[in-house]
Amino acid sequence: GAGVKRFIVIVLDGFGAGAMDDVPALRPEDSGANTARHIFEALPDLALPTLASLGLGNAILTADPAAQILPPNLAASPSCCYGIHRLAHFGADTFWGHQELMGTRPLKGESAPILPQLPAIRKALEAAGHHVRFYAGEAASANGGPGILIVDESVTIGDNLETDLGDNYNVTAALDIVPFEEVKKIGVLVRSLVRSSRVIVFGGGGVGLGNLLDAFESRQGYAGVNAPRSGVYRQGYQVLHLGFGVNAAVQAPARLAEADVPVTLIGKVADIVENQGGRSMGGVDTTEVLNEGATALDSLEQGFICINVQETDLAGHREDPRLYGERLILADQGIRRIMGKMGDEDILVVTADHGNDPVIGHSRHTREKTPLLAYGRRLAPAFVGERASLADTGATVCDFFSAPPPESGVSYLALLNAGQMGN
Repeated sequence: GAGVKRFIVIVLDGFGAGAMDDVPALRPEDSGANTARHIFEALPDLALPTLASLGLGNAILTADPAAQILPPNLAASPSCCYGIHRLAHFGADTFWGHQELMGTRPLKGESAPILPQLPAIRKALEAAGHHVRFYAGEAASANGGPGILIVDESVTIGDNLETDLGDNYNVTAALDIVPFEEVKKIGVLVRSLVRSSRVIVFGGGGVGLGNLLDAFESRQGYAGVNAPRSGVYRQGYQVLHLGFGVNAAVQAPARLAEADVPVTLIGKVADIVENQGGRSMGGVDTTEVLNEGATALDSLEQGFICINVQETDLAGHREDPRLYGERLILADQGIRRIMGKMGDEDILVVTADHGNDPVIGHSRHTREKTPLLAYGRRLAPAFVGERASLADTGATVCDFFSAPPPESGVSYLALLNAGQMGN
């Protein structure tokens, strides 16, 4: 109808299109990574007609010019709008990829144990009226060793033991004892005092302080609560990720809110991107999150929708190209449904946040460029180039709605509109 104007971004989590140029120096274990190409090579019968028509083959050729031959079942499309994103964040990370996508200029966090920082954190929390004590395990000797802080007998502060040691700190809570709003305030205070890449604030119901302390572990100067063992994931789980140097006020959702543009985040993006006043719906199942996006279009005259398809990334972690291919087929169908509901003014961008090559030989993310596939009924074929950052898409979304630009990123809206048909 008249006045319908939506911008949809679909993030196929972990669906990279070729190793970044800095990989041999920075991450040699990712050398030769190309998630998209390798999945097609592993599955000779895989057909993704929607993604192919949007220019997936074209993006792969651009990202990885050394390999000028596409797999037999993936042709370049003669009539598509496409480009590729380089990663501006360090490494290959879902949280950072999405902060970057929303217009953040990533800062490099420092990697270190939380231990030397605990006295300052304790002092600040006590000044704010909290009861705080240091805990180094039941069997701690007199000389201590690494430990954690216990706040108000309901919250622990320590190292994250599930990712690379030193990168992230955890604020873990028993939510039957303390409301999540209070835990968030503790997390924000910790965030203001440390330079780790992330402070992850989370908790669950059905657990007490004893459950958290039973999951205490220390190793190599690091100490924390083993999150899966603590039981916090089982019931009423809530989480907030606080990134180093991430200012939500200059990200796309806040900029769009300033311009009265509704923002809807669906899937994992809802858990990791702040969206004050917008709609955020978690979810993991590929068909469900894409259906949720299609349904949102039915009632939305104007607005930004971002959908994260997480199951592709999970298949990469399992090093299972067949499972990855099955999830891509579901995504391909879901994207086609969304395209069918688009109006003349609407724009769709399909991209990724990093790679997760299932045949590279390890189960971690891979540092890869990502496809940038754009679609709109009135868009003429275009090449939007090799973008320096995922933030260019966040900037383009803001530009599309005439909202103030985010902190980082260069809009490519003019390149999309250059050959636009109709008026």
